[in-house]
Amino acid sequence: MLTILGFAMIATFLVLIMTKKMSPIAALVLIPALFCVAVGQGAQLGDYVIEGVGNLAPTAAMLMFAIVYFGVMIDVGLFDPIVRGILKFCQADPMRIVVGTAVLAAIVSLDGDGSTTFMITVSAMYPLYKRLKMSLVVMTGVAATANGVMNTLPWGGPTARAATALKLDASEIFVPMIPALAMGLLAVFVLAYVLGIRERKRLGMLTLDEALAREPEPEPEPETVSAGTGGTGGKDRLHKGTGASAGATGTGSGASASAGGTENAEEDDDAFQGLDPNRPTLRPKLYWFNAGLTAALLAAMIMELLPIPVLFLLGAALALTVNFPHMPDQRARIAAHADNVLNVSGMVFAAAVFTGVLTGTGMVEHMADWVVGTVPEAMGPHMAIVTGLLSLPLTYFMSNDGFYFGVLPVLAEAGAAHGVSPVEIARASLAGQALHMSSPLVPAVYVLVGMAKVEFGDHTRFTVKWAVLTSLVVLAAGILFGIM
Repeated sequence: MLTILGFAMIATFLVLIMTKKMSPIAALVLIPALFCVAVGQGAQLGDYVIEGVGNLAPTAAMLMFAIVYFGVMIDVGLFDPIVRGILKFCQADPMRIVVGTAVLAAIVSLDGDGSTTFMITVSAMYPLYKRLKMSLVVMTGVAATANGVMNTLPWGGPTARAATALKLDASEIFVPMIPALAMGLLAVFVLAYVLGIRERKRLGMLTLDEALAREPEPEPEPETVSAGTGGTGGKDRLHKGTGASAGATGTGSGASASAGGTENAEEDDDAFQGLDPNRPTLRPKLYWFNAGLTAALLAAMIMELLPIPVLFLLGAALALTVNFPHMPDQRARIAAHADNVLNVSGMVFAAAVFTGVLTGTGMVEHMADWVVGTVPEAMGPHMAIVTGLLSLPLTYFMSNDGFYFGVLPVLAEAGAAHGVSPVEIARASLAGQALHMSSPLVPAVYVLVGMAKVEFGDHTRFTVKWAVLTSLVVLAAGILFGIM
């Protein structure tokens, strides 16, 4: 019964948000609450929610301070050289813009943090998509899928979880998987090229001057999860038509929308390029300090010197103090990113209700046991392939913690009984990460759709099929190369 109800709860949630009958935050709270009552455990709902909130609180704290830290880094211009290089390549060609989105998302994903990747990618690319009237779900889909492949880096999370759950060395899992993951990333670039060609055929190919002459579409009203409209006032606004925000629309961060704008063509060109090279928050004299601080922060994360939320808390405090020593400026930067912080942390705590009920009622355990039990005995010698296939739906419908610590050991034990080594099972379990990054249980995806002003349901409908295809490419490459 719990198995059926678990799948029914997930299906109900997905149907409601994809058909836009409920907002994600409302569905994440109300649907599990109703199902908790339906299984006769309504009295324990409070305990389940508190436990879920406790489990996700470090993630919420990490995202809060990561948004502030990387928002400040975008404000002060740390990522401007990378963004300028990508945008110079893109010009006004829709195909190049989509490929540039994939390349930028892949490069920034090296830090292992999805929310950072999406903040920088959307801040840079959103103005181009708006100016050329390109499909925003193409941007979110390509960025999420590229980040999903790169999320398998040892410091990204899944590889470390697999290594911990099966008592293996992370490098033993990851290094042999590099060729398969490279094929997955190549598949993302090919996908970006195909989607870009489709956009080029739909919109035509403009010169830069023609693109600048085109009026950008008006900004939509903020949705449930939005980059917001807060800010520090008119003097901190960027050029007309830039549209995206690294923290909150109307601030000096990244590329944000402007209510006023300027008249001359040179400034319009800056607007089209996405990042205002003259924004007042730039700190060129502190560029190498900020680069060193970011490198040290990433190194400390990889070496696990301190918990990641603590590292980002310290990093955000130091970045604010050094770059904006005056209190009014610090308050302005915090206010600029407050909408993102509030929306994302609120979504994480709403997701805690969903995961808390799913885990507390025993639904996850029963669902996992049922899935493993349906594997035919004859498939025992091929448990690595089975694990790879199961990783697609299971990492989409449950958290990485639930899959890697709850399901993977069971799959590894079943594989061991048929002579399949645990390391092969661990490698195969990484195949589904391209799909996992668009799961409604991944907090970073709400940063992506919020800043891009895309409905979560629209993003899901567009992205899932391409993410599944990418995951299958990783799995097929692993089999072909004899990795699993």
